[in-house]
Amino acid sequence: MIDEEVFFEVKGSLGLITLNRPKALNALTLSMVREIHPKLKEWENNPSVKNVLIKAEGEKAFCAGGDIRALHDWGRNNDKEATGFYREEYILNQYIKRYSKPYISLVNGIVMGGGVGLSVHGSHRIAGENYSFAMPETGIGLFPDVGGSFFLPRLDYEAGTYLALTGNRIKASDAIFLGTATNYIKSENFSDLLEDLSEEQNDPKHIIEKYSTNPSESEFKKISQFCDKIFKGNTVEEIVENLKNENSDLSKKILSTIKQKSPTSLKVALKSLRLGKEINFEECMMMEFRMVNKVMNDHDFYEGVRALIIDKDNNPNWKPNKISEVEDSFVDEFFYKLDDDLKFN
Repeated sequence: MIDEEVFFEVKGSLGLITLNRPKALNALTLSMVREIHPKLKEWENNPSVKNVLIKAEGEKAFCAGGDIRALHDWGRNNDKEATGFYREEYILNQYIKRYSKPYISLVNGIVMGGGVGLSVHGSHRIAGENYSFAMPETGIGLFPDVGGSFFLPRLDYEAGTYLALTGNRIKASDAIFLGTATNYIKSENFSDLLEDLSEEQNDPKHIIEKYSTNPSESEFKKISQFCDKIFKGNTVEEIVENLKNENSDLSKKILSTIKQKSPTSLKVALKSLRLGKEINFEECMMMEFRMVNKVMNDHDFYEGVRALIIDKDNNPNWKPNKISEVEDSFVDEFFYKLDDDLKFN
C-alpha cells in the first residue's frame, strides 16, 4: 500500500478511505478521484458497511487541494484531462453531498481546495487540533470551487466572502464556530474513535460526541462583526471601499492581502457566491464547471501557478492587473452555458 495514492479497507462495519500522498500534502489527483468514486458506490450498496470515513496519511495535511501543477501542464497543452479532472471531481463532490450513509471526514492538518471538497460536504466533519482550512484560489487566478459557491455564502457573518477573497486560513475553533466542522476531537483519540466506529451498526453520532471536546475560543469570532459589515458589498469595489473607510490595522492588512489576488478571480469569485446563495448544490456545481472551463482558457490561472508554484517569485502579472479594469461583461463570460455542460447521473 506504500505506493498507492489512496487505499481502501473495510474495518468491521466501517468503510475506510486513506489518502496516501503525504510528501505532496495528499494533493488530489485524477486517478484518486477515479478510485474513490466507485468505491463509495460499492460501499453504498453493501449492507455490511454502515459508515464511511476518510482520513489521510502524514501529520501536515489532510489534503492541500488538487494537483495544480498537473492541471497547469494539461491546460497549457490543451489536454482535455484538465477540464476532465474538474468534471469528475465535481461529480464526486456531488456524490459525497448526497451520500445515503454517514460520511465522516477526519481532518487534522491543512485542508484546502480539493481536500475541502472531499470533507466539507459529508455528514460528520471532524477537526483535529492542527486543522487549517483555506480556500486560497484567488491567489492563483482560480476561484473557490468544489462546492465553495454553495457552502461559503451560507456561512454566517459573511465569513464565506472573507475567506474567498482573502484566502486566509481558519483553525479548528473557527471551523466549529462557523460550521465547516461539526466536531472537535484531539488526534490522540483518532485511533480509538476508528475502533469504536468499526463496531457501530447505526448512526455514529453518539460515538463521535463521546470523543468530542470544545476547542479554544475562535479567533474569527473576534472579527465576525467586522466581516459581517465589511463584506456585505455586492461588488469587489464596494468591499474595497468599505475596507478603506474602516481605516484600521485590520482593514489595512486585509486590503493588502486582497490586492495581491487576481482582480479577475476576485470578481468572478464574488459573483459566484452571490449567485450560489440562491441555487441548489447541483446548480452550483454546474456553474462552477462553466467557470473553470473559462479559467482554463484565461491568462491569470497560468500566471498565478507560474508565480506561486513553478518559479515561486510571488510576483504574478495579472491581466487586467487592476480591479477597476475588469469589466462586468468579461466576468459574465465565466458563467456562460457550455455545449458539454456538467450533468449528474
